[in-house]
Amino acid sequence: MMKNIYLWQQSKFPKFEWDSRVLLSPLGEVHTMQGQLLGRMSALGFDGLSQQVETITSEIVGSSQIEGINLNVDSVRSSVARHLGIDSNERSDHYTEGVVNSLMEATHSFNQPLTQERLFGWHAAFFPTGYSDGYKITVANWRVGDEPMQVVSGPMSREKVHFEAPPSDEVPYMMSQFIDWCNNDDTTDPILRAAIAHLWFVTVHPFDDGNGRMARTITEMMLARADQSSQRFYSLSSEIMRQRKAYYEALELAQKGDTDITAWLLWFLQALLGALKYSLKTTERVLQKADFWRNHQDAEINERQRKIINRLWDGFEGKLTTQKYAKINHCSQDTALRDIQDLIVKLILRKTDEGGRSTNYELVV
Repeated sequence: MMKNIYLWQQSKFPKFEWDSRVLLSPLGEVHTMQGQLLGRMSALGFDGLSQQVETITSEIVGSSQIEGINLNVDSVRSSVARHLGIDSNERSDHYTEGVVNSLMEATHSFNQPLTQERLFGWHAAFFPTGYSDGYKITVANWRVGDEPMQVVSGPMSREKVHFEAPPSDEVPYMMSQFIDWCNNDDTTDPILRAAIAHLWFVTVHPFDDGNGRMARTITEMMLARADQSSQRFYSLSSEIMRQRKAYYEALELAQKGDTDITAWLLWFLQALLGALKYSLKTTERVLQKADFWRNHQDAEINERQRKIINRLWDGFEGKLTTQKYAKINHCSQDTALRDIQDLIVKLILRKTDEGGRSTNYELVV
């Protein structure tokens, strides 16, 4: 008799269990922060659309980075902007367009049933050539053969097996169960359903490759359902990328455990809280910047000054000095000093209290 080792081998799978008491506080905090973030975003106007572009770009780039794939950020941003109706002069390559289109389709049609055809379409976008790392793979269809499929790491002959997937001949039935569950709402909190969907999908591991990115695409669709909005204002994949080691450890622990997935759900909620907090902080900064420009809309500011002010709002490395001002604007230090003194008179910049060889300046906010 086969010993139960992996989650999918448990007799109760996929009937998951969890301790609601443990999840009550973090789940409540997630819902509270979702409400706060959506409230902030409603005040942004066009800046809110720009914020969506940055969030979706971060989600797509982050999800690929988790798998060691580095996309061109500008190309992704340009494609996302066009999908949201913002003009962009930069063109994106065919692969980037396909990846962006997959996530946009998943989130914009979040209330549409999840189908095998949709999944296959997203998968085809990830592997348009039919190859992965130089190897021919099955694309837009469930995996077949090559048993057992294992997730391993380490040098040859000393590999560590992190996970072994179900036999490929069981995948079609397992995926029909998964798809039916996704399309039939139960009384489970929709945030928890997103977490369950993520774990369930990667446990079945239905494709030859790309299962992580597919799982995160499905998760985004489920989170859009939870928000009841196709607008994306926080990026879970970016947070997962910041915690990549812990993410893989949490998944491995869950996949080698039983059907009580409380620990996985708790990790997911904590990661989601991190994503929401990061986005809320960024949104507050955007709102402060918008207020700043409204307060100074009548001030006469030249292009050099405007460039520096925007740099200070969007993230400036170190402190502003006349030397840095001159270098960024390709002007003399005399010009830089005059510009800075003018901004001090207009109450836009001020000297900091920090000493040192060079005087430092900061925004008045």
